[in-house]
Amino acid sequence: MTYTLDVKDKHGVVTKTLTATAEQAEIIDYVRANPKRNIVVNSLAGSAKTSTLQFLWKYLSVEPTISVAFNKRIVDEMVKIAPGHVKPATANSIGHRVVGAMVGKRLTLETKKNYNLVKEAIEELPRRERAEAYDCFGDMTKAMAQAKTVGYVPPSGPPGHSLMSQDDFYAGLEEAPDGWFIDTVDKCLVQGIRQAYAGLIDFDDQIYISVLFGGSFPSFARTMVDEAQDLNALNHVMIEKLVRDRWLGAVGDPWQSIYAFRGAVTSSMKRLIERFDAHEMTLSVSFRCPIKVIERAHSRVPHMKWPAWAIEGEVRALPEWSINDIPDHAAIICRNNAPLLTCAFALLRAGRGIHLVGTDLGPQLVRALKKLSDNPKLSRAEVLQAIDIWEQEKLRKARDAGSITDRAECLRVFANFGNDLGGAIAYAEHIFSAKGPIQLMSGHKSKGLEFDTVFHLDPQRIPSPYARDGEAMEQELNVRYVIETRPKKTLYLVQLEDFNEEVTNGRPKDSEVAGVDL
Repeated sequence: MTYTLDVKDKHGVVTKTLTATAEQAEIIDYVRANPKRNIVVNSLAGSAKTSTLQFLWKYLSVEPTISVAFNKRIVDEMVKIAPGHVKPATANSIGHRVVGAMVGKRLTLETKKNYNLVKEAIEELPRRERAEAYDCFGDMTKAMAQAKTVGYVPPSGPPGHSLMSQDDFYAGLEEAPDGWFIDTVDKCLVQGIRQAYAGLIDFDDQIYISVLFGGSFPSFARTMVDEAQDLNALNHVMIEKLVRDRWLGAVGDPWQSIYAFRGAVTSSMKRLIERFDAHEMTLSVSFRCPIKVIERAHSRVPHMKWPAWAIEGEVRALPEWSINDIPDHAAIICRNNAPLLTCAFALLRAGRGIHLVGTDLGPQLVRALKKLSDNPKLSRAEVLQAIDIWEQEKLRKARDAGSITDRAECLRVFANFGNDLGGAIAYAEHIFSAKGPIQLMSGHKSKGLEFDTVFHLDPQRIPSPYARDGEAMEQELNVRYVIETRPKKTLYLVQLEDFNEEVTNGRPKDSEVAGVDL
């Protein structure tokens, strides 16, 4: 049977009609012939995952279906194209409704909830202990967020289904915590749970409270899950509560599993297959990447294919590259952040517009710079010395040395561009606020995006020297696959040390970084 799908514009006018590929038709045929068998689809980069979901929506029997995604942008797009019997929803929106029904109150969303709880807890400490506690303020709020992501409930808190013990949770933090740190974070988590029962929640609570504290989930005949490779332990429990004994269809790319550092289950799709006895199928044809890019990706995913009409494209290592080689709307992607910052400064000096993608990195680095000293006139040499001390102190307790080293490297980039600490902070604040057509981002931030031209900066940084076990190595190789499957036409492999700025040599004068008011 031939399966077709009308594509409509925002006015509802049909602009084109798609015909299912052989792989898509095979999936539709299987599900129609086996309506009670769960299915997991390995959808490689650019392999028409969204249209496959649409085909399933259209050609399966009309039954109430919830289509779960973990990105609001994806859900907003789904809402525009989903038929009436399909309800696209984020995991957070589902959890929000469950929590509201569970506590019987109108919920108030407070994005600074963890911040406020930690601040209140520190202010209750004896005065002599507050300074040390405030030095760890960011680490404590981060630990609270991580607890809610991995499903840790303190033993002293209200009854909940904790997914890990206290020892296991604190053993997984980036730095080994002291006893007072554990006591404070546990106290804040318990207070936060009580606040949730009173109706005050943050985004993490939407899933944390609904899943671990007995919320009643809605019932649908079918549950579909997008980006299934990124599910964390709490997400898996939520999916179980949604599916129960009904039908599951999950789509994702196991080779794009790169978020273990923030709690994603590295074998997420395998877990779904085993838990739901799901039939495994594959979408192997990439409609994004050109032939040369796919041939390079074969070292990681040898079964990746291209359609008959695919362009040849280009994959090339550049022995030297310059500002003139970078077209507007290209992406420069690197495993680590520090090389991106150095490259961004060079582009700004040359008058090129840049955008550093990733809203969380900038504030973290600016805060770290400000904590080095209260004296904005601290000389460059003194700032570099303070960064060395900061790095050594962090590494003494760090479990993820790679993260600490990358942050220290980023701080040194700013220190070397400022005459003093105040200048370094000004450069940092400026560069993260810049908005221009050339995008720079880490490999983790590039997932889900595509560009005509991609520069893979310093590809030798993969694998990280800190990837010391098999699971960590797999994550590293997946990051490379993600970076190098973003281009639609051209992939360049470039080294920062081979970059010819063509404008100036050495450190720029303060006035040479456009727009920085010192």
